[in-house]
Amino acid sequence: MSGDGDVAIEVIKGTVDPAAANAAYQVDGLAGATLTTRGVSNLVQYWLGDNGFAPFLAALLLVTSGCSLLPEQIDKTKDWSASQLYAAAKEAMSDKNYEKAIDYFEKLEARYPFGRYAQQAQLEIAYAYYKYDEPDAAVDALDRFIRLHPDHPQSAYAHYMKGIVNLNRNLGLVERFVPTDASQRDPASYTQAYKDFMDVIEKYPDTRYARDARQRAIYLHNSLAMHEIHIADYYMDRGAYLAAAKRAAGVIENYQRTPAAKRALEIMVEAYRKLDLPELAADAERVLAVNEAQGNFIQDSDLEEQKGLIRRFWDWTGLDQD
Repeated sequence: MSGDGDVAIEVIKGTVDPAAANAAYQVDGLAGATLTTRGVSNLVQYWLGDNGFAPFLAALLLVTSGCSLLPEQIDKTKDWSASQLYAAAKEAMSDKNYEKAIDYFEKLEARYPFGRYAQQAQLEIAYAYYKYDEPDAAVDALDRFIRLHPDHPQSAYAHYMKGIVNLNRNLGLVERFVPTDASQRDPASYTQAYKDFMDVIEKYPDTRYARDARQRAIYLHNSLAMHEIHIADYYMDRGAYLAAAKRAAGVIENYQRTPAAKRALEIMVEAYRKLDLPELAADAERVLAVNEAQGNFIQDSDLEEQKGLIRRFWDWTGLDQD
């Protein structure tokens, strides 16, 4: 260090004079460059040598060079027309080979993006994705078709198919073959499916899809209401009476015309009594009594009589209960 605290080391041009007063603090510029060059050279040689990456690089070179020895993949469809690709996709669909069908539909749209075959491919690939258990891809394809062809004759089907995809989203192996209580599943996909079916009812009321969409929407509406009842019952069992009353009140507000409405009022009566709120309990009990006397509550229309043997056996086992 110099007297004023600055760094005293100095790189000079040429060589250092040993007799100079500051020789101890001077660096030969040429020598420094030479040492740096040698250091870099040695560093590269080490990491590219046998102790570094040389074995890895040799293996990588062998693999990349070997790729050129593999037989070239020939696309047999490269000269196919749009009609040929569409026919092949339909045949694959008939054979339930949905992966191959998706490949053909994608090639068809990529090579022939305009025309009736491309439009049909955009729609039918959604069904292939659905059957291939790719619901997100199916919904994306349907949304794209609706956006590109809002006035297409098959627009009603596209909206309806969105509801079907969301209705059956996240079904496990058991749910696919044995009926379970839908109201105890995650309601997110059911909520979206309900909106999809309502779109069909409101936008395409005179189509053949509207009647089925209406039945499915009713089923989903009832299931969503019962989902709220299950949550309210859960809160009641654990002494969270205020939370239970709020859930039940939400059913009365949003799902009046469902079989769950009666149970919601019963929960409200019980919860308000537990909370020592006699006036609110009396109001809920009065509404319950009036509607019950007038027969305003929607019943489950003898569901027990309509259940099949498997459904009744499943209820008896109680395997879908907490």
